[in-house]
Amino acid sequence: MATSTRDSDGTEPQRGYWRWSKQDFLPEESFQSWNNYVSALSQTWLRFKDRLFSRSDDATETEELKKQSEHDMKRCLNWWDMIWFGFGAVIGAGIFVLTGQEAHDHAGSAIVLSYVASGFSAMLSVFCYTEFAVEVPSAGGSFAYLRVELGDFVAFITAGNILLESVIGSAAVARSWTSYFTNLLNRPKNSLRIKTNLKEGYNLLDPIASGVLVIASVITMISTKKTSFLNWIASAINTAVIIFVIVAGFLHADTSNLSPFLPYGAKGVFQAAAILYFAYGGFDSIATMAEETKNPSRDIPIGLIGSMSMITVIYCLMALSLSMMQKYTEIDTGAAFSIAFQSVGMKWAKYVVAFGALKGMTTVLLVARLSQARYITHIARCHMIPPWFALVHPKTGTPINATLLITIASAIIAFFTGLDVLSGLISVSTLFVFMMISAALLVRRYYVKGVTPRENLLKLVIFLVLIIASSVGISAFWGLKPNGWLGYTVTIPVWFLATLGMSLFLTQQRVPRVWGVPLVPWLPSLSIATNVFLMGSLEYDAFIRFAVCTVVMLIYYFLFGLHATYDMAHQQEKLQSKLHHTETIKNEGP
Repeated sequence: MATSTRDSDGTEPQRGYWRWSKQDFLPEESFQSWNNYVSALSQTWLRFKDRLFSRSDDATETEELKKQSEHDMKRCLNWWDMIWFGFGAVIGAGIFVLTGQEAHDHAGSAIVLSYVASGFSAMLSVFCYTEFAVEVPSAGGSFAYLRVELGDFVAFITAGNILLESVIGSAAVARSWTSYFTNLLNRPKNSLRIKTNLKEGYNLLDPIASGVLVIASVITMISTKKTSFLNWIASAINTAVIIFVIVAGFLHADTSNLSPFLPYGAKGVFQAAAILYFAYGGFDSIATMAEETKNPSRDIPIGLIGSMSMITVIYCLMALSLSMMQKYTEIDTGAAFSIAFQSVGMKWAKYVVAFGALKGMTTVLLVARLSQARYITHIARCHMIPPWFALVHPKTGTPINATLLITIASAIIAFFTGLDVLSGLISVSTLFVFMMISAALLVRRYYVKGVTPRENLLKLVIFLVLIIASSVGISAFWGLKPNGWLGYTVTIPVWFLATLGMSLFLTQQRVPRVWGVPLVPWLPSLSIATNVFLMGSLEYDAFIRFAVCTVVMLIYYFLFGLHATYDMAHQQEKLQSKLHHTETIKNEGP
């Protein structure tokens, strides 16, 4: 049974789980009447300045905010669950679908180098995530980490991108599920989708994708431990299929298919790497399960680093086997591995591959339902979205309301939107979030409020700005003149000297209690540079969509989120309590 959390007066909450009161959706005083809301809007600038530099702390994220859920999630997972969650979260649509798409369109036979580049960048982010997950074991994942280190406003923008990544990522995997299911049934491409006269990219309606999302969500709402068991079985089957793909692919390899190795040049390799980052993006799911892990300080590092190291090797071997089985110009962009085996005379193998791919994408959806609902839960605990979504069901120990929110949104998008539209946008959001986590880790190591001298804080800000700016410069120069070299003579030395300056002229203010990123500040700084570089390798259309979504988030923040945060409400409560205490003293007299 889940453990109840007591109210501030010591009594158990009596309200049922399925409730629809105004307090559950608009809890703050600012929204109780139109006049209060208008008054709150008039203070927007003052509140924004206050929240811009306001930071949470470890205890608030891991203990205080949990009370908003009224019941605790069940601690039922160990390191074994974490490793298989890593496999289940990551190995899916990315390797089975995007590999063929990017090999054909951008990287050619050098697709293996694209996986090396994106895998290297992902591992740098994994190190940063692992330290945070051990130090701040919260269901909020990256959102909670950024609230602690970079403040409320940065955390909200990141939260918006997490939500965007969650919704679009799940929709993309669900669309891929339909493609492989079609191939398994040996039916023509898109035959299971409904054709309409809508704009291209949105004109193939996919009810199967929406249905798969709903089924996965129902399973995760019932029990986290049972979901873990199903994930373990499905991932084991998927691993067997992967071993078959690698071995059979190398047995039917033709090294002449690797020539030309770089048909699109180095630019194509990194452009593909940016898209393929989507294939690694699920690893942050493990961090969101910290509240349900029995021993987070041991289980999460094993799960994150162990699973991601193995997955990187697997991805590179699978990409190489595909490139040697079939020339890049002949690779099918929808079901690459199945068609490749068919081309070498193993027609039956395409069904094995399609079945394994379906298993992989099913586990991705299962783990995504778990992690995304926990992100939503913690964001709702902070009141940035209605706290009704923070509630944990007393019997199942799972956040059912949050799961429903993310499922409905994903199912609607999956019903209308094609994979090619989704993949670029999700990569921008993912890379942006991971870049911010790396920056937050540097802040965590070098700045402690009330301890770090103001002079050192100024140096930290300068070095961090130079690291990010030089990384943007490297990425921009690569995009504008990929064959040039002059710009790098400025941007790369600036990045190096800024990182060196941070290492030489600043003293680390915080030492990790259990596990920490090695070679700080070099590894986090390199993570910032690689994430920004990969972002710059994407097409401009992805940034336009990203910018539009960010503007929508900012509008929501200034009209609603800024005035509804948990911290703002408690700040007002403390102020009112202080005023009341002052008035009492005055009335009592000397």
